Amino acid sequence: MPKLACVAGEPSGDLLAAPVLSALNQSPNMSGLEVYGIGGPRMQAEGMRSDWPMETLSVRGYVEAIKQLPAILSLRKELIHHLLNEGRPDVYLGIDAPDFNLGVELQLRKAGIPTLHLVSPSIWAWRAGRIKKIAQAVERMLCIFPFETEIYDRVGVASTYVGHLLASDIPLEPNTASARKIIAKTLHLDAASLDGILVAVLPGSRGSEIELIAPVFFEAMQLLSERLKGQKLHFLIPVATPRLREPLEQLLLKTKDANPDIQIHLLDGMADEVLEASDVVLIASGTATLQAALWKKPMVISYKVPWLTAQIMKRQGYLPYVGLPNILCGGFVVPELLQDDATPEKLANAVLDWLEHPTKVAALKERFSHMHETLRRPTGLLVAQAVAQTIANHRKSQSI
Repeated sequence: MPKLACVAGEPSGDLLAAPVLSALNQSPNMSGLEVYGIGGPRMQAEGMRSDWPMETLSVRGYVEAIKQLPAILSLRKELIHHLLNEGRPDVYLGIDAPDFNLGVELQLRKAGIPTLHLVSPSIWAWRAGRIKKIAQAVERMLCIFPFETEIYDRVGVASTYVGHLLASDIPLEPNTASARKIIAKTLHLDAASLDGILVAVLPGSRGSEIELIAPVFFEAMQLLSERLKGQKLHFLIPVATPRLREPLEQLLLKTKDANPDIQIHLLDGMADEVLEASDVVLIASGTATLQAALWKKPMVISYKVPWLTAQIMKRQGYLPYVGLPNILCGGFVVPELLQDDATPEKLANAVLDWLEHPTKVAALKERFSHMHETLRRPTGLLVAQAVAQTIANHRKSQSI
């Protein structure tokens, strides 16, 4: 019976890995495949056994990770021991989470277990020295962006471009009217009530992001409501996880106290529907910015981290931008307002600028359409093929 161990460290990894497991389940060569490790609900729905909670790994930033470090190190030690001694797999697939996965992959590869890694660390943006560790730890890097394979070719690391799952899941042409009907139905509103301007607001999927960014976003919404007074204006906030609803509801109540007429709606999940329905997006930096770009939406990217985390990242980075749409387009196609620049006034002004310049929005949509075509590949199937081939090669070598 073939065995695959895999680890996803956060919801975005769970989202990426689920189609891979689905494709493996449908492969005749992978009959009886056993999948185990660390994963979220989507991976578990595809038959994976998650032996440890994914939430332990879902931290972002140096300062935040330090607080969680003892639990993370303990989990990694336990995982490595298990995979080397009890549940030895035919192949290990690390999904993103490089700070955790590269350490696991290094130990497993030394022990003769093949290692694949899905989603290259951002060596092209910062921490370029990490590629030396990657060369030791990873047998094949599965790249989600096309320019990454050339970087690995230069240092002799095998790599395969597999495209980005989101580019396959999201249609090339959004249907804004249909998405608005879905949102209206979910909110128990008539469709006509969502006419006018819809602003999608995505303040992040982690508690630390809600704590640092969401209050500023709510103040920016307040300013936009004042400046667009007399126009039909709705703010839609997809709540990434149930535990984030309470802090967002508290911010909503506070905002409503100051402005009872402001129209802010919280929706459980539904990020795709909210983005598709929107005219413009106010968003925290992260994978969701790529999601917004694939829906061809103008956006304002923002982010705040603790001061120390910001200083460390600033010294290790060498790209002038942090948002994925800007990185992929090779320039500031959408504004980024980070740290001290992330003020309610600046955020509101940047959102208004998109609303006031439709020709600029049209040009951006063309850039995003080209980007979408480049990223659109059968990602789940390509990764599954790489996994299946690695298992076959490993089993063949073991039988010699």
